Amino acid sequence: MKVALILLGATLLVLGALAAMQGVFVDGLQRSGRTFLAMMPILVVAFLLAGMAEALLPAGFVERWLSDAAGPRGHLVAWFAGALTPGGGLLGMPLAAGLLKAGAGVGVLVTYLTSMALLPLLRVPMEIGIYGGRLAALRIVASCLLPFAAGYTAQALVRLGRA
Repeated sequence: MKVALILLGATLLVLGALAAMQGVFVDGLQRSGRTFLAMMPILVVAFLLAGMAEALLPAGFVERWLSDAAGPRGHLVAWFAGALTPGGGLLGMPLAAGLLKAGAGVGVLVTYLTSMALLPLLRVPMEIGIYGGRLAALRIVASCLLPFAAGYTAQALVRLGRA
């Protein structure tokens, strides 16, 4: 978390300096403020949901269904949960962080996060409407195995001590 904050802070300094040199620093601050105000309710709800999920999930459930020891069952649950998570990363990332604290396995969480990114079922009707059912179906089928591959790869890397 600290590394991410440092990287984001450094990026902000560079962009802020560029904006100041081009005379758009105040405009950038105003746009940032509007975005912050628009996103704040969503972020508050997402973090509250993540905290409630973490508090409500019994440790036995997480260990039985969402740990790396749960095997294929845990990855399958994560795959479905990722595909069904509304709101994508805004809800899914805080939820994944809460599940990690509750004892969910890294491999299972990588399966969840990858599924959430690649297979959001709520997006399918829009995809069909924009580029047609054939291409949407091909994209979905091609993406179905990737969350499992990512999750098991992460799990193996953790076991090897490389992650």
